[in-house]
Amino acid sequence: MPHLSVAGSPTRPIGVLGMGSYVPGNVITNEEVAVPAGTTPEWIEQRTGIQARRWAKPDEFTSVLAATAARAAITDADISVSDLSLVLVATSTPDSPQPPTAVAVAAAIGVPPGTPAFDLNAVCSGFVFALATAERMLHGTGGHALVIGVDLYSRILNPADRRTAVLFGDGAGAVVLGPTNGRGVIATRLLTYPDHRDLIRVPAGGSRIPASPESLAQGLHCFTMDGRAVRSFVENHVATVVRDFMDDHCIQSDGNDSPRVHFVPHQANARLIEKLAADLGFPPERTHMTVQRYGNTGAASVPVTLNDATRHLAPRDLVLLAGFGGGMAAGLALLEWEPSK
Repeated sequence: MPHLSVAGSPTRPIGVLGMGSYVPGNVITNEEVAVPAGTTPEWIEQRTGIQARRWAKPDEFTSVLAATAARAAITDADISVSDLSLVLVATSTPDSPQPPTAVAVAAAIGVPPGTPAFDLNAVCSGFVFALATAERMLHGTGGHALVIGVDLYSRILNPADRRTAVLFGDGAGAVVLGPTNGRGVIATRLLTYPDHRDLIRVPAGGSRIPASPESLAQGLHCFTMDGRAVRSFVENHVATVVRDFMDDHCIQSDGNDSPRVHFVPHQANARLIEKLAADLGFPPERTHMTVQRYGNTGAASVPVTLNDATRHLAPRDLVLLAGFGGGMAAGLALLEWEPSK
């Protein structure tokens, strides 16, 4: 029976062995979201850089997107589902409050009974938090972990809220982690700033404000965000912690010599990413973005963008992942890239 015991020390580094991603086929244009939000397509693209996003159809839900990305990652890693010793799903839009969405994913892809599967919620930082968690849990076990970032924000948006309705899309990205001959996951850093926890939230639906006709009528089950304060947080906190992390690991963002360093940030807003990358010294060709096509896909945005970026990565390149979002939180990971094939 598969199991995972956390003990001992690593015999080999843990790295990304395979990747996969999935976005729904339902393309939502700026024209479709602009009118309900009281704005124009031109305003959306000018302010956010987003040209379209994907929203799930009614028969697609979080575990469906996650399982599709998971199957692709397992195939890419050239392992069997029976080789998995852990399934970890990062999401803030689960199928339901209980059971964990990871359990539904495990059932959908045929993970053997007994394999641990659980969810992690760090909102848009979730995938990097989950990656760091799984990497530490695999130390000393020699096993494989399936780590998924997935969100369906289209289900919790208020179409009339210009601050949020135009930004978000749905998607899922997955990686298989396991022992590697390279350096794999070199370092991670996770940070949370609870004094800023109210900048991004869904007020109702939990134990504090249970779902009720009153909460629904007030729209308290919808996603809310203080956009200006979030931008200020990213500029004042995220840029600093990323720069400190880079300094601690002697990363030169603008160097052209091997190993090159690629930047894969959370896809919050193209204009925000452009400024963050410029402040950190990353050139456009090594700052990877998918937000123009897919919008902000929450916990999925980092793995979806990493999967998209693989065609630009060479062996031994370094990849800096930077997740940031609700909590407020920031998650950083430095990887050495090894092609899966």
